[in-house]
Amino acid sequence: MTITRRRTGASILGLFLVVPVFAADPVKLPLGIPEDIYQFVLPKDNPQTPEKIALGKKLFFDTRLSEDNTVSCSTCHGQDKAFVDRFPTSKGIRAQFGKRNAPTILNAMFQETFFLDGRAPTLEAQAVLPILNPVEMGMKDGAAVIGKVAAIPEYASEFQAVFHRAPTYDDLGRALASYERTLVSADSPFDRFMAGDDKALSASERRGWSLFNGKGRCMSCHGFSATQPFFSDNRFHNIGIAAHKADFVDLAIKARKMVETGNLKQIDELAIQTDLSELGRFLVTKNNADIGAFKTSALRNIALTAPYMHDGSLPTLWDVMDHYNDGGVQNPFLDGGMQRLGLTENEIDDLVAFLGSLTSSELKAESDAEMQRQKELARTNRPERDTDAAMGKKGDLGDVAPDPDLKDPALIGTTVFGK
Repeated sequence: MTITRRRTGASILGLFLVVPVFAADPVKLPLGIPEDIYQFVLPKDNPQTPEKIALGKKLFFDTRLSEDNTVSCSTCHGQDKAFVDRFPTSKGIRAQFGKRNAPTILNAMFQETFFLDGRAPTLEAQAVLPILNPVEMGMKDGAAVIGKVAAIPEYASEFQAVFHRAPTYDDLGRALASYERTLVSADSPFDRFMAGDDKALSASERRGWSLFNGKGRCMSCHGFSATQPFFSDNRFHNIGIAAHKADFVDLAIKARKMVETGNLKQIDELAIQTDLSELGRFLVTKNNADIGAFKTSALRNIALTAPYMHDGSLPTLWDVMDHYNDGGVQNPFLDGGMQRLGLTENEIDDLVAFLGSLTSSELKAESDAEMQRQKELARTNRPERDTDAAMGKKGDLGDVAPDPDLKDPALIGTTVFGK
């Protein structure tokens, strides 16, 4: 991987504009998000318009889309919480908890598939599925949703104004997705560093960036480049989280008999309501290689989206690093890239510091407070930590990568102009 860093003040692609972190105008983007990538992922059959975005935003925050008028999309994706809910797994109507952690929808528009198992092919499909899930928003079916929406005079007129027809379930998804596509977030210290500001990252963050690209092997799944600036490969991996509690073989046999390939509503309900949730991508593909595999999370604003993993089982970024450092929980379907890392405690601290540098500038205060909270928690509780496994004193988890050359650790994986 080669990353180009310019000292001229220009962006990686020469197209960045410095604007507020949440870009409500679909053509103005924060530092770190190339405009051509944004334009490329905009669907031709659902163009952005101010009126459609405004309608989608209103719907996103409206609890009337739920069966008992208590839950909205924002319940699990709170604007004041970097669009997550900070529960291990999310709470829906009648205080029911599902089986999955709510990922942030910041920058969701750039994903190739949606939900942690990729069961939704478009943002439009993702936006409406929770409305029908019995544990989440609990509406019976699309007709019931639209019957309720059409009975609200303001929506009846606004759908007519935006789509030139009465409300439909598909148009509901189009409006919600249009709003979600405005939730574009970047302009982090890392983005400023890559744009040429050598002082944007601390010494610890620079060492963490070196480890990220080297000994920590984070770039294997969370690689960064000019065309993939979100730190995710958009693929699915079994990293040994579900293996804490799942008998994969028995679950897979059960799922093969139950899952109807292509039945999105059924897969959604199995993922949120049953122990089959731990099968991950397998529910969608019924491919043995996908057993226990979940989508690689993007890392922007990761400091603000605790707890981590598909089941919210890791409370802090230190726990996440401990899990990877040990090589994950062994199981027959573990991704081949999962091996012990041999990271020292200081190296883990540097990697966590680097992850904190991926927070958007407008969220700095919240990020600083959250990083301090996690640090204090990690000082007293590190259940994933297994130093002997990480350092190769027990088990057989492969060789660790060499220690990096620390002459200028921030330059590993980069090509720097002007040097």
